[in-house]
Amino acid sequence: MKTFALRGAAFALACTLPFVAIAQTPAWPARPITLVVGSAAGGSNDTFARAIGKKLSDVLGQPVVVDNKPAGGGVLANAFVAKAPPDGYNLVVLSSTFTTGAAIRTNLQYDAIKSFKPVAMLGKGPLLVTVANDSPYKTIGDLVAAAKANPGKLNYGTSGAGSINHFATELFTDAARIKMTHVPYKGMGPATNDLLGGQIQVLVASAPSILGQVKGGRVRALAVTTAQRSPVAPELPSLEQSGYKGSATELWWGVLAPAGTPQPVVDRLNTEINKIVASAEMKEFFLKEGAEPAPMKAADFEAFIAAEIERWKQVAKAADIKPE
Repeated sequence: MKTFALRGAAFALACTLPFVAIAQTPAWPARPITLVVGSAAGGSNDTFARAIGKKLSDVLGQPVVVDNKPAGGGVLANAFVAKAPPDGYNLVVLSSTFTTGAAIRTNLQYDAIKSFKPVAMLGKGPLLVTVANDSPYKTIGDLVAAAKANPGKLNYGTSGAGSINHFATELFTDAARIKMTHVPYKGMGPATNDLLGGQIQVLVASAPSILGQVKGGRVRALAVTTAQRSPVAPELPSLEQSGYKGSATELWWGVLAPAGTPQPVVDRLNTEINKIVASAEMKEFFLKEGAEPAPMKAADFEAFIAAEIERWKQVAKAADIKPE
């Protein structure tokens, strides 16, 4: 009788343990969420983080704040989130430079694959091949012809060695079989100034960073780097359509969490962010900022990032791209 009573007590305890565990697991989110951005206020990463953050706050019922850590080309922000507790309260909003940097830099404070859990892609957009408005090159064909006639004499600017616009320009020059001289800058601001001043002749830049100059009549856009024409600038041909096969490059923006973040938290964030970016309101907002919404499942985004890093490693090897 005593043995039966003990067994009964043990069974009752075992039945209650799952309920105790559930009761002790705090509901998420129970406090504010931070979106860390590795650039200063006003850049595309920051702009998208603030737009998404406001909508996330509404649906999650907790404040979502943006924390700018503009240092090291985003490395500081990425490292901060990689080392944060994997509880869903610290996320990083970043872009394609995350993968180009991982392809060539060996001194990062994190592993681009193992240190993060991809949560959601936000959007994609083209880069624009641009020249100054007083440039003699009216079409992409004019630019290629001039570069072929003067190997290495045309200068192209980038926001730094290993940046996405550096990789995109190298893909273009390889596809067009031309040679131009790389002039790296510390950001798109000084690169754009030198394009206007004539120190460089070509700048492949993101739509968010250059569209204002194009619309203002100071810069002429010749083509987009996407495989097809882009709704961001539908009047422009794509490099691929112009005959430069293998040159397609897209910018992307997305959200990552620390590795080990619980899957239910990742799934909830992915679901809510996908709903937000798929809305008509956000589609209009993204187009205005030079991008298109690109909702994606978390697992697909994870595979996409891994493939991007491998692709840029191959491009870096072929073009001898090295970090500064």
